[in-house]
Amino acid sequence: MSQFANPGVGTFTAWDYVVFASLFVISSGIGVFFAVKERKNVTSREFLVGGRQMVCGPVALSLTASFMSAVTVLGGPSEVYQYGASFILFCVAFTFVVIFTAELFLPVFYRSGIASTYEYLELRFNRLVRLAATIIYILQTILYTGVVVYAPALALNQVTGFNLWGSVFATGIVCTFYCTLGGLKAVVWTDAFQMVVMILGFLTVLIQGSIKLGGSSNMWKIAGNGQRLNIFDFAVDPLRRHTFWTVAVGGTFTWLGIYGVNQSTIQRCISCKSEKHAKMALYLNLLGLWVITVCAVFSGLIMYGYYVNCDPWTAGFISASDQLMPYFVMEILGHLPGLPGLFVACAFSGTLSTVAASINALATVTYEDFVKQCFPNISDKMSTWISKGLCILFGAACTSMAAAASLMGGVIQAALSIHGMCGGPMLGLFSLGILFPCANWIGAIGGLAVGVTLSFWPAIGGLIYPAPASKTLPLHLSTNSCLRLNTSDLFPTSLPTVIPEQMHRPPLADSWYSISYLYYSPLGFLGSLVAGLLLSFISGPTHGANVKPLLIRPVCNLFCFWSEKYKRIFWFGVLHGEENSTEANNEKRRSDNDLTVKRPPGKDLIDVYSQEAMKVPSAYIPEQQPHSNFGVTKDTCF
Repeated sequence: MSQFANPGVGTFTAWDYVVFASLFVISSGIGVFFAVKERKNVTSREFLVGGRQMVCGPVALSLTASFMSAVTVLGGPSEVYQYGASFILFCVAFTFVVIFTAELFLPVFYRSGIASTYEYLELRFNRLVRLAATIIYILQTILYTGVVVYAPALALNQVTGFNLWGSVFATGIVCTFYCTLGGLKAVVWTDAFQMVVMILGFLTVLIQGSIKLGGSSNMWKIAGNGQRLNIFDFAVDPLRRHTFWTVAVGGTFTWLGIYGVNQSTIQRCISCKSEKHAKMALYLNLLGLWVITVCAVFSGLIMYGYYVNCDPWTAGFISASDQLMPYFVMEILGHLPGLPGLFVACAFSGTLSTVAASINALATVTYEDFVKQCFPNISDKMSTWISKGLCILFGAACTSMAAAASLMGGVIQAALSIHGMCGGPMLGLFSLGILFPCANWIGAIGGLAVGVTLSFWPAIGGLIYPAPASKTLPLHLSTNSCLRLNTSDLFPTSLPTVIPEQMHRPPLADSWYSISYLYYSPLGFLGSLVAGLLLSFISGPTHGANVKPLLIRPVCNLFCFWSEKYKRIFWFGVLHGEENSTEANNEKRRSDNDLTVKRPPGKDLIDVYSQEAMKVPSAYIPEQQPHSNFGVTKDTCF
């Protein structure tokens, strides 16, 4: 019960429903368009990776829309409102993430010609490692998608009166519909459209909010007085929720697990018609990440300025911090027909893009890693129908998982915690294979187990025993100007979220379990990498002759750049030498599309190199040509 009188906000009008419904209609229309356009030449390859003919522009927009979901649209401003503008530091993390992904991970995946990132693990280690990683990815993605679907639907339901389960099922049905009909091309182009809607929604809030606040100068003044502009906190305490180091370092590892080795990201990149386009898509996507993050930060600051003396969360007008943004939108835009609908479309654009990407990626890894392994000689027509059936299956699974998301807490922390818990160990596993030629499959499996243990342990402990406010450091929120009810049943004002200090807390609760959620990923990464290397040396490191140069990008090339001798030592016997004239000439003739060696059903990629070499003169044959780290496709980007 609140001691304050709720001024109330508007509800959806007919025009709002029209604007919102238009998003679903156009998204479904794009799926129908590509289903009709590609109906004569649809194969599983065309359906799942777009025939590797996509260009950088729509792929860049698709990448941004997929990971800047409703989690960012609703959770980002709320984060800034409660904790300050340090959220902007994620732009630093995004920069490192995109550089590492484009220059380290992407070249290996693109040149390998794979459709599933986990196929790489079988080429590098063995099938057991591949299956273990695939299972973890499937569980991670379904759980994360549940958060993305449920959290915004709940927030919008409680503020705008928008039907909760109606929006959840509408999201799942529409995404499944256009994924099943149009495949990856429909997903990418729909994401591009939804990215535009997200920007328009944010701009509407920023413009109207600035007008209500009396201009941006007032926003800066109020935010400064409220300590919302204290961005750079260089404290090294890992228990502090957000500092420069937790966001810049922990955020880099967390998002690198999302971008560098995640099927959803890599699948879009390898759908590009050349490696150059794939890299350009990533760098253009970086600009999109910056834009959305800046929009979220400014929205949070404007929202704080508007509610500086009457916080609706503390006053009890709303029940969760994730409802702040929709409540604010309904208050400042409720009198303008159609604009609240535009913001809801903005939030659900992020949801649709993320869910669609997840469904498509899940269908791809399941088909490549399970179906194709069991039925290697399946026809193109049947493989396409199976891929579509998998889209329907995972669409239903992701929608159903939304019911479990109510236990996750705030959407930003919940989403990044899931990615950190699973993405960190996976990042360590792929880094082990790509950077260290000596790593073997025993180290890979053992390292993955250690990494998962180290990341899940504090995450689950932190969920049971939340960190005290002295570590999370929420900033002051005031209700001084809220209208009090004329009642004797008053009680002191307090924040809705109170950690019960009286409850029994084990010794680890205020140390190990209180570690910042952004450090779950580095813990998993380091555990997986270090344990993997130790187990590889104990069990006998892999001999270089058994490792294809195409599959690695050793870290020694960076630290031993002055000496070819030491490079050869740390390549552990992998073929390494100067490019000869034959390879150089071949590279000059090699076109971007020649990089992908087509794989007959049931055959591994490496197995067909020698067969394809007779038909494709420029094919790279690892066994016959010396190879340097950057020599496979030196001219790929030009």
